[in-house]
Amino acid sequence: MIKRKITGVLFAAVLAMAIACNDDEGGAIHYIPDPVANTVELVTDKAAYNPGDAVTFTADKTYDNAFIRYMHLGTVLEEVPMTGTGWTWTPPTTDFQGYMAEISIRNADNSEEVVATVGIDVSSDWAKFPRYGFLSEYGQLSEDEMASVITNLNKYHINGIQFYDWMYRQHQPLAGTVANPAAVWNDIMNRDTYRSTVEGYITQAHGKNMKAMFYNLAYGVLSDYDPTAITPQMFIYKDAGHTTKDFHELGAPFISSIYLTDPANTGWQNYLAQKTNDVYSVYNFDGYHIDQLGERGNVYKYDGSSANLNNAYPSFISAMKAAKPDKDLVFNAVNQYGQQQMANSPLDFLYTEVWSPNEGFKDLTDILANNASYSNGTKNTVLAAYMNYNKANGQGIFNTPGVLLADAVIFAFGGSHLELGEHMLAKEYFPNNNLSMTAELKASLMEYYDFLVAYQNLLRDGGTFTEPTISTGDGKLNLGSWPPSMGKVAAVGKQVGSKQVVHLINFTNANSLNWRDTGGNQNIPADIKQAMVNLQIAGTPTKVWYASPDYNGGAPMAVAFTQNGNSINFKVPFLKYWGMIVVE
Repeated sequence: MIKRKITGVLFAAVLAMAIACNDDEGGAIHYIPDPVANTVELVTDKAAYNPGDAVTFTADKTYDNAFIRYMHLGTVLEEVPMTGTGWTWTPPTTDFQGYMAEISIRNADNSEEVVATVGIDVSSDWAKFPRYGFLSEYGQLSEDEMASVITNLNKYHINGIQFYDWMYRQHQPLAGTVANPAAVWNDIMNRDTYRSTVEGYITQAHGKNMKAMFYNLAYGVLSDYDPTAITPQMFIYKDAGHTTKDFHELGAPFISSIYLTDPANTGWQNYLAQKTNDVYSVYNFDGYHIDQLGERGNVYKYDGSSANLNNAYPSFISAMKAAKPDKDLVFNAVNQYGQQQMANSPLDFLYTEVWSPNEGFKDLTDILANNASYSNGTKNTVLAAYMNYNKANGQGIFNTPGVLLADAVIFAFGGSHLELGEHMLAKEYFPNNNLSMTAELKASLMEYYDFLVAYQNLLRDGGTFTEPTISTGDGKLNLGSWPPSMGKVAAVGKQVGSKQVVHLINFTNANSLNWRDTGGNQNIPADIKQAMVNLQIAGTPTKVWYASPDYNGGAPMAVAFTQNGNSINFKVPFLKYWGMIVVE
């Protein structure tokens, strides 16, 4: 993980420098206001690690007075001097854990300064904490060009990649035959796709411990299908008399519209399972990312009965799993269509592509909560939620405040966001790259994904959401509850074991509560510093700490507090978009 410029006071520095003042503010913490801007680029060799694996770090520089801390949820596990620019660390062998490594400098006055942080995911199964990315271009690329893309995704800990529109045809994903696979073929947009690029990307992804998932519809047939293999009985129709096939119309430059089959038809299931097996025989994919086209209205099977697609998908999923039990499966519930029915099928995690009318921040969190309920809390969710959608009709740049505010909400509520590939997503047709990322957005998102990984056991590993009783002590935070209100900081509570977590999400300067920020107009929030709050708690806290992806690279900072009965007073060090209070 290459780290950005991180400046500020480290967790232990705050411990050393915090002064609990017995004054009217209830115990302030004093920080170095303007730390020296040091920079270290820190790289880990993989996106995730199996228990027992060593993590290899590389830094672009070192300092005589630098040291490394390894932490789990704010607790220091180990501290060692930094003796060079390359080293390894073996995390504890407990499965499904997130860690943070940080490099700090100890100054002459014994203060400390963070110069780099990085998140580390130790998980034997990527589906526990999925961080999904994508690929969409498979022209004749060099090894260096492919390595550049995968190395960049590794910076964000992307542990699974959707190979979007890689295939030859929806009804025949493998170009050529198993014995003689094609070296190059044209896709549905008539773009050249190279076998060497698909294979090269799979190999590169596996080298970073990323899963490679091939994309295909559950029920798509192009106009050049073989009618002796795909029979009329396999299709769905717009009428009960099976005279007009249901289809998704696509004009030029697409080579064909897409005609839809019945995913519950056993003949179709057997046909596509064989075609999928052909793919696995040639390409070392780890699984099948299954797509659909959402609600189709009244459509019918060949026999005139309702196709009832949302109830047909579980049968299709089970058939694909039975055909290749060792392969992963993910299914796109377009705007939640079929999600409740599919959630307990053999899917590795849940995936929702979000569309209108689910345009508000509350809609995102409702989807995440519903998916958790549908799966009885056993599966996490990835949201395909396309940012700055209308702005992407032309050339431009992504609006950083809109992206970060959306990710803050998605991550705080336990989800992750399909958004990163060769470029950042703004449209459902993944090759669209009209909008580019600024250097600021790239750097900020790296911090957000580090945060998502380092604190995944608080963010995405169970717990119960609550409504905290929290108030301002000095008026710096205009606090509200969830769902959010413009002009307020939304406080979202969560109990995770013995830890009471409060997320603060800053809508103080927001000009909209629509997550998509479709025109790219969301405002930058004003920084809020040293804000006094009062929080009701249960029991006697032993420790209070704070972390934000917008500050100190997400490093945890000890917070001095005073307790008065069932409440504590303390200062929130810094809030821009999102911060997390943890009371132990």
